[in-house]
Amino acid sequence: MAKSKDSYPDAANPTRVGGYPARTFAGGGYVWDEVLEYRVWCHPHDGAEDTHDGNDYFRAFATYDEALACSTKTPGADEPLALVLQRECIDEPEDGRYVHAKEQRITEWPVEFLRRPRRTAETIPDFFAPGAPSNRLDIIRGEAKPQRKG
Repeated sequence: MAKSKDSYPDAANPTRVGGYPARTFAGGGYVWDEVLEYRVWCHPHDGAEDTHDGNDYFRAFATYDEALACSTKTPGADEPLALVLQRECIDEPEDGRYVHAKEQRITEWPVEFLRRPRRTAETIPDFFAPGAPSNRLDIIRGEAKPQRKG
């Protein structure tokens, strides 16, 4: 889905774009700290140029707009994904059970997830706070704060 220019943040370190591993987590975590790159996955079996012996591959970009342009003009290409850094995140090992995961990880996300506000020092503590709203995900979306006593 096309967005207007500058709708999504550029890669935090453009000189590293293309240098991240192909295999990463996919989705999850609920929060993000930095965009590392935008990826467009290309599939030779769907018409993309075969540059990797028939295997799928990605092209990496520093901006969403560059990735979108590639995706639009390349046969056999998917819509762009964002590769994000999560210094810590919220894991959901089973439906409705959330765990504060404190290890750093890199994951691919649909770019629409970047509409959520970037994680702050308060995001995860607010999510787990006793006064959090019944739909804790409203905190992640930037739509609510926990009720504070006092």
